[in-house]
Amino acid sequence: MGAKGVSLNILSLTPLPEDIQKEITKTDSSIELTMAPGWFDGEIRDTWPKFTIERYLKPHSNSQSSKLERDKLLGVANIIIVGFPFPLDIKSRSPNLKWVHQRPAGSSNMLRGDLWNSDVLVTSSRGYANNLPIAEYTLAGILHFAKGINIASTERSNKKFEAPKYKPMLLSGKTICVVGVGGIGREVGRVCSAVGMRVIGTRRSGDDANADFEKIYPAHDLLKILPESDYVAICCQWTPETEKLINREAFKAMKPDAVVINIARGEIIDETALIEALDEKKLRGVVLDVYRGEFDHAPNFRLWNDSRVLITPHISAASDINSHKGNELFLKNLNRYLRKEELENIIDWKLGY
Repeated sequence: MGAKGVSLNILSLTPLPEDIQKEITKTDSSIELTMAPGWFDGEIRDTWPKFTIERYLKPHSNSQSSKLERDKLLGVANIIIVGFPFPLDIKSRSPNLKWVHQRPAGSSNMLRGDLWNSDVLVTSSRGYANNLPIAEYTLAGILHFAKGINIASTERSNKKFEAPKYKPMLLSGKTICVVGVGGIGREVGRVCSAVGMRVIGTRRSGDDANADFEKIYPAHDLLKILPESDYVAICCQWTPETEKLINREAFKAMKPDAVVINIARGEIIDETALIEALDEKKLRGVVLDVYRGEFDHAPNFRLWNDSRVLITPHISAASDINSHKGNELFLKNLNRYLRKEELENIIDWKLGY
């Protein structure tokens, strides 16, 4: 528990529900929680790419505080909860900082700024994000091409039906390969299994199959199982090891009418190789909720203009019902922190997640 007479200062730069705020403060009498969502928006606008600002900050939002006030908050903070985007110089301005929890699941969000490779503990919500909405999005992307919805969209623009182009496919019995069987990947497998699909997958180390997966292979076996996969769902973290994992060799190994769905990070796909595969008509379709450099610029125009490519602005986790468990993870880790136990989901700087 907290040392007698010593405050544990927790600063949240992202909104938290009132019940979570109460749970945090009652965890220990030493805790002082300060809520400061929006306080740093002006700094964020000045330091992040315009494309990121337009997507993630409310229009016209700006800091309603002085630099001196913000520095004071950071100066006493022991624990900081952040969303995305966040101030890039948190570490250098927070001399008493011990732990940062980022509510999003993607560890690569932290690549910008001075926390990466620092001595501050940083945890992510990996495995606790909105897994079900992401899995449903994946299934929707599969159905988009399996049932010819992409063709219907084109025909609506042309005001002309060409029924023979549709060639609908039954999902039951088709194989989906889940690249990266973590929290999100397992939920993708569960949802796809529920509609009768055969589910296989990969992870860094092989794993025993569960009720939803026929088999989970070691990551290095990916090229061996791509030839049997009708659909490929990319669910792994973006790390140096997975950068351009889906490359020319991977596209060559896929079935000629395969569909690729990426709900992870754009950098996992070699976009040059993807465009080549599309030019060579090797793919039935591609679903991209992410793309390379998505926080800096619009999608590659070659992808944007291809009717076989469905691109959305990183919204696969969104839904009318919030199932995000990142706050619950923070509460669990807060108790561990007070007991001086190891925290869950600490980002390993070498592994990249």
